[in-house]
Amino acid sequence: MYVDIEDWKNDWYGISIGLKAEEIDSLIDLLQMIKADPEQHFHISSKYEGQGGIGDIQVYIKEEKQKDNMSLLGKALAPGAEIG
Repeated sequence: MYVDIEDWKNDWYGISIGLKAEEIDSLIDLLQMIKADPEQHFHISSKYEGQGGIGDIQVYIKEEKQKDNMSLLGKALAPGAEIG
């Protein structure tokens, strides 16, 4: 897995998470675990090597009263599109 943070130089940041194909099922399992037990959570943690960056990402079920500040979007590429 590889995680990167991009400074957009406008007070906003982008985070990219690159997964190995074999890590996808593990992520799905962890998401299903917290869906079944909302009191649980899990972490995507750094190896804390190099110059610094993202140390930890915590994933949990948010409370209903907690406001949304992000949303999920669909596919990034149209069907059949090629990466140039």
